[in-house]
Formats: sequence, structure tokens, C-alpha cells
Amino acid sequence: MKPQSTTYFFSDFAFDTGEVLPELRLHVTTWGTPQRDADGQVTNAILILHGTGGSGEAFLREQFAGVLFGSGQLLDANRCYIILPDGIGHGHSSKPSDGLRARFPRYTYDDMVRAQYRLLTEKLGLNHLRLVMGTSMGGMQSWMWGYLYPTFMDALLPLASTPVQIAGRNRMTRRMIIDGIRQDPAWLGGNYEKQPAGLKTAVYALLFMVSSPLHWQTLAPTLPEADTLFDQLVADYMSRMDANDMIYQFDASRTYNPQPHLEKIVAPLVAINSADDQVNPPELGLVEREIGRVKNGRFVLLPITPATRGHGTHSWPAIWQHHLAELLATTG
Repeated sequence: MKPQSTTYFFSDFAFDTGEVLPELRLHVTTWGTPQRDADGQVTNAILILHGTGGSGEAFLREQFAGVLFGSGQLLDANRCYIILPDGIGHGHSSKPSDGLRARFPRYTYDDMVRAQYRLLTEKLGLNHLRLVMGTSMGGMQSWMWGYLYPTFMDALLPLASTPVQIAGRNRMTRRMIIDGIRQDPAWLGGNYEKQPAGLKTAVYALLFMVSSPLHWQTLAPTLPEADTLFDQLVADYMSRMDANDMIYQFDASRTYNPQPHLEKIVAPLVAINSADDQVNPPELGLVEREIGRVKNGRFVLLPITPATRGHGTHSWPAIWQHHLAELLATTG
């Protein structure tokens, strides 16, 4: 059995801003077949949500799928029904670069999660999820799933995230990315013919945001190696980023704030962060402060090791899959 990619359409999709998109396109990759119990409830659906600027297909990489989706593995695609959507503004789903540019509705995480729910219920015919998990932005949206649809899932696994409003350096870095593009005269209010130079400024801020001091020092222990790695990283991001899409992707977090709603989360939840995550640094103590308000919540802080990848540790399940195994065992 192989992954299947499908695109679905929603007419007159209304956003929280009051804007309406005549046709919203949502792309999703699925793997496996849904199974139902005697009452008709789906028992094996796994929703996995990607990070900012990513797509569902990123989870098909060997470092992720090869650890979790294979025969006999925790989320064996022969046994589970795996759902990997592209969020609004990402991947093959509707986004500003399709043509509307800066006239695209100014979406938020709430819009993205509501669209995901409609995708599952209206298009895929699902009425329950075994697990909701996500990385970075997808981790933040996992917290949201927990309080917006509290009985829809058996378990939650947010990775590389915190359940509080985006503030402090996190917000400032996002402003660097957004302003770096918008303040470039070549952006032309979103109507550029070629990517503005401000996109590279935004990529520089993004690299700082997701940097991993120990891992990058290991990869580039000399000045020439550091310059080479830097050039490679910048070129990689520049080859796949669009300035308008990037503005929207980072601006979408502006209304994120699960903090007032944590008591509504009833599904067992295990939040996992890494101590070398520069986006969610452990010294802030934000998850530790709030996790006690989640009835069945637990927080895991992974120590820094040669195997961790900073913020990117979320995409290396070999490091944290034993915590997922425990969550599945206790909620099965």
C-alpha cells in the first residue's frame, strides 16, 4: 500500500477576518485504510500536522516515515490510517502565490484547524481520531485541536511548541521575517515580478530562529565549513520560498493562544520539546508552568545530545518515539 494524494475543494470558505474565498483548495496525503468499530466510530486515524512553511509530504521522508510508518512500527500504515494535510497557505493547498498575492484572506491558525476538521469530517468521512500530533506550528495546532474538538481524539502529541501566546523573542523573530520582506521597496505591496531581496533577509532571520548551536558546530567546525553550510541552507530556503506566502505563514500565528482554554483539553496529552530548541528555549519554563492545567497532560523535555537537532528534533522520531509508544499504550 502506497500513500495517496488528493485535493478537495470547499466553496465560499469564510475566514475569521470576515473574508471569504470562493474556492478553498486543501491537499492531503493519506496512507492506509480507516477502520471502524461496531458502533461505526473510526478507530485507527492518525492526524499529523506540519510546521510553518512545510507540507504534509515532509513526513514521508525516511527519517520520519521510515521510523514510524513501516511494518511493525508504531504507526504502521498497514494498521493505521495516516492523514497528512497541507495547511492553508502551504504545500499544494490554496496560498497567496497562487495568484491573489496580498489579496489572499489573512488566515489564522483557527482558520487552518477549522479547515482541517472540515476536511476530515466532510471529505474523508471521519468521526474520530486515534491521535493528533504535530511539529512546531503543527504542534501548536495540536493544542488547539485538544480544546476545540476535545472528544474527537484519543490522544495528543504536540512537538516543539508551547501552549501560550507567541511573544518575546519568538514574536520578534517573526516580525523580522515579515518586516524584512514588507519593508523592501521591491516587494511592491505583494505585486513583485521576481522574489524581492527582502526574502533573503527573512531567510536569514529564519535560520537564526531554527538554529541548533551544537548540531551546527558539529556539521561546520571550521570557518570554511560554516560558510559552505550557511550558503547551502540559504540557497535551499530561497529555492522553495515565496515572499508573500512566507509573510502569511508567519503572520498566521498572531491570534494563537491556547492558554485560556487548557482546562477544556480532556484527551491524554504528552508535549515534547528539546532543550536545544531556540524557538521554545527551556529557560522560559512555559510548558512546565501550564501543563498542570491539562487534566491528563505531561511534559517531556529532551536533553541535548549529539542526536538532537534543536527545533528540528521534532522531525526525528528515533529520538522521542518511546514517549509516543507509551502514550499509545496508555490510551489504546
